Amino acid sequence: MSRRAVATGLAFLVAIGATPVFAHFQEIIPSAEVLPEGGSVTLDMVFTHPFEGGPVMDMKRPVAVGVLAGGKRTDLTPSIVAKPIGEATAWTLTRTIDEPGAAIFYVEPQPYFEPAENKLIVHYAKVLVDGYASGEGWDALVGLPVEIRPLTRPTGLWTGNLFSGVVLRNGEPVPFAEIEVEFVNDGSVAAPNDAFVTQVLKADAAGVFSYAMPRAGWWGFAALTEGDAPGRAPDGKEVPVEEGALIWVKATDMPVSR
Repeated sequence: MSRRAVATGLAFLVAIGATPVFAHFQEIIPSAEVLPEGGSVTLDMVFTHPFEGGPVMDMKRPVAVGVLAGGKRTDLTPSIVAKPIGEATAWTLTRTIDEPGAAIFYVEPQPYFEPAENKLIVHYAKVLVDGYASGEGWDALVGLPVEIRPLTRPTGLWTGNLFSGVVLRNGEPVPFAEIEVEFVNDGSVAAPNDAFVTQVLKADAAGVFSYAMPRAGWWGFAALTEGDAPGRAPDGKEVPVEEGALIWVKATDMPVSR
């Protein structure tokens, strides 16, 4: 796009009082990513803009919430509880981890219609909680329609570590998939401008991507694909469907001993 076209577009946004459209991310964030002695973990499911700290979009009751552990998927949908955030609804879940190994929690939300982009958004999101710090089972696949398979163990990562994964659709790699990356900002990071809010990269021909996390905290990786079939907007018209594969990863600062 030419600079003139960009300038014209920005002028139009200013004229109509619009704000830039930031990336949507389906969060599924646990209270801890490693449980060295097992125990309970609470997971919050929020549909929001992580770096901007909002706004939080109203999230209808998910289609499915579950966990993959020991090679077995367990439906946890009946256990989720609504969690109001302002005027929007989010969801929460508490689960006890009593065996060593990876517990991969996932959520399939109901489609969300975004009028600013005239499309439906469905983000299949997952996060790994390591029971008893076993370091086992971390690359298992849930079997979601679109999914990121980690090539780096997504737990026990230091700040600055390189996280790598492969984007899969129906179990097959997605060449040159676009991945959006955002940091769950607690307000301590101020972006110099909007270009810094969402990091964007592309996978290679084998669907593989890598990203070095520069700050401690939770990072979301969203591989965005277009659905095979259109969906219907609230007015009944056909619109495209964005199907996202999300994985959440935490980076931790390395303590210094003196």
